[in-house]
Amino acid sequence: MTSAVQEKAEAINGQKKLSWREKIGYGFGDLGNGFMFDLGQAYLTKFYTDVALINPGMVATIMATTKIYDAFMDPIAGAFVDSRKIGKHGKFRPVMMVGAIVLSILTIITFTMPDFPMWGRIAYAFVTYMAWGTCYSFTNLPYVGLANVMTRDVDERAQLATTRQAGSLGAQWITGVAFIPIILLFSDSNGKVTTFHGYAVAATIMALLGVCCFAVTFFSCKEHIQVNREKTGDKEKEGVGAYIKVVFTNKPLLAIILMTLFTISAMNTNNAMMLYFAEYNLGNMGLQPVINAIQMGCSIVAILSIPFLVKKFGKKQVAVVCFVVGAVANLINYFLPTNLVTFIIFVTIGYVCLAIPNGITWAFVNDVIDYGEWHTGIRKEGITVAAFNFSRKLAQSLAAVITAGILGITGYVANQVQSQATLNGIKGAMTLYPAVALFAAMLIIFFLYGLTDDKYRKIADDLNNGKWEKGNL
Repeated sequence: MTSAVQEKAEAINGQKKLSWREKIGYGFGDLGNGFMFDLGQAYLTKFYTDVALINPGMVATIMATTKIYDAFMDPIAGAFVDSRKIGKHGKFRPVMMVGAIVLSILTIITFTMPDFPMWGRIAYAFVTYMAWGTCYSFTNLPYVGLANVMTRDVDERAQLATTRQAGSLGAQWITGVAFIPIILLFSDSNGKVTTFHGYAVAATIMALLGVCCFAVTFFSCKEHIQVNREKTGDKEKEGVGAYIKVVFTNKPLLAIILMTLFTISAMNTNNAMMLYFAEYNLGNMGLQPVINAIQMGCSIVAILSIPFLVKKFGKKQVAVVCFVVGAVANLINYFLPTNLVTFIIFVTIGYVCLAIPNGITWAFVNDVIDYGEWHTGIRKEGITVAAFNFSRKLAQSLAAVITAGILGITGYVANQVQSQATLNGIKGAMTLYPAVALFAAMLIIFFLYGLTDDKYRKIADDLNNGKWEKGNL
């Protein structure tokens, strides 16, 4: 069989073997995504409270409200992606690339603040962050959907999940190590106080890097799987009914949605609180890049084991064990007296045990998309990803409420020595909440997620042969 004929056969039966160029290129998308997305999760709260001087309670309201708004934007973005025809560059890549360019501009705008009175600053924060979230939906949804039409091979998908998580953690590592030093370098404050100008310069650098990374994905990845969209529901009218049908007839998707509420909120709370913890609990803002370099660097190395672990033990089993170990590590960190060495050790263990399941989650998502098609006879990548992203946005909203809410409740005062109550609140958000969240995630994935790897292989085989649960597609 010639190479061209073999490649066509693989595309038809869904078992496309991807080149490492494509796998690594796909991971660059989440690297680019992280350069823009992670800034908002880790540093925007600090920007609003300490530079824009917005009250922490109002910051919590801004972050929570905009994230909930973003969550309701996802179904709209998903319906738009599902309704697109396949063009010269495929169905997903053009939307992803245009969205990335606009998102980079909005990232810079979000980290600027005109010299407005306080009410104007609050309004500006609301509008710019909502606009950013809307554009993020139109960038991230097609990026996630792209993996689903690259291959149905379980091992190949595990490797795509690995490169994606490597990209995400790589962005977290780079921003976590470099963002604050860049801010201080351009803040004209002797390297001690962050300013508007410093944030704007740092955000511009990261946004430009983000667009370049998305361009790598655009030019290196292809949509190999040939889906008969006439028969899989892409021409059905989109709407709330289609959204509800996709979500509530897909039990594995519901389990992943519930799990994600806890895992993403735990990770985002950690990232957002780290700067506060370093500056006030440890007494040195400069420790934040050091701690991030260690915990995220170890996580990048650890997620390289995902293909091996998944192949040997299965996705569900690996996730459950990681959640248990991560919960215990965070709980120990909460009860130990604050000490730099022990804090770094246990926060790193907890972060690694979050990073591995978060990487596997993207393989879960691709599996539940196929399960939805097999179970209902209708294929809706965009709507399914939108439902999953809805949970991520709610999780981000929850993290914002926890982060800014605890600061407000415990009496946080920007750029001042903090009370013991505030220090305890910061430590609790950094350690105790992730411990509880990971334990909850373990219970959900263990008891509610029934789509094993063996069952998925049977489903993939049916789909490759034009079958669904009740007959032929």
